[in-house]
Amino acid sequence: MTLVDILKLKDIDVTLLVSPEYLSSHAYKYWIVFVFSVSIQHLTFVYGKNRLNQKILSGQEPLFGEIKYEKRRILGQTRSFGILYDGFHLQEVFREIIPSEERGLQFVHIFFANHLFATWGEGDRRYHLRTNIYGMPSLISTTGLVEAPAKPRKYYLLKQQYERLGKDLMKLKHRFEERFIDYEDKRLAEVAKGYAMKAVFCALTGDPFCGNKVCRLYNAHRQEEVIGAQLGGDYQLCPHHQGLLDEMRRGEAA
Repeated sequence: MTLVDILKLKDIDVTLLVSPEYLSSHAYKYWIVFVFSVSIQHLTFVYGKNRLNQKILSGQEPLFGEIKYEKRRILGQTRSFGILYDGFHLQEVFREIIPSEERGLQFVHIFFANHLFATWGEGDRRYHLRTNIYGMPSLISTTGLVEAPAKPRKYYLLKQQYERLGKDLMKLKHRFEERFIDYEDKRLAEVAKGYAMKAVFCALTGDPFCGNKVCRLYNAHRQEEVIGAQLGGDYQLCPHHQGLLDEMRRGEAA
């Protein structure tokens, strides 16, 4: 069952816009002005915690090469993931291409993108990779679903050994394939459905998350938590959130 089918079963009207031409004709000028990007090579990885210690400033202009790169992405001419985006700036870009008449609370806009984005933490003054940003609109990064949640600590330790010894990293990935989501993973689409449901609940209740580890609204920070919440539970929504949804449906029917 697709995400669209799930939402329609819950009496939610869904319009699916998948036209690359729409994005190309409406968004490119905004990318030139608003996308502020930094090279992914400035990231360091410490047991799955991703750090970038230079905040991207509002009004900072992208480099000419970054503009060319982004144009190739929009036109589908590259699948590279070499640029890291400031998530809130990227959200502004997508907001600009939403028609003004569709920016009301009765709409839930969800953008699936393969951009890898991060948000700045004032407390520790570093960037954190994100799988999602919820609001108007909500952004879900398919690349972030792979890169942002931490893999098992043992994987990172063994990865260092494999790299020093020149061993095949694909063999290491196969050893851990049941414990994290990877690129071209057949489970990725199912995981993305749960993140889209968080966007819907963010619009309905103001809170996209749940503390129940087997509810699909659980705010997972580790890959094994993602798998447990999105693929390993006995239900899609915990009794609390299913009750909230049922109550809202009864209220609309009354």
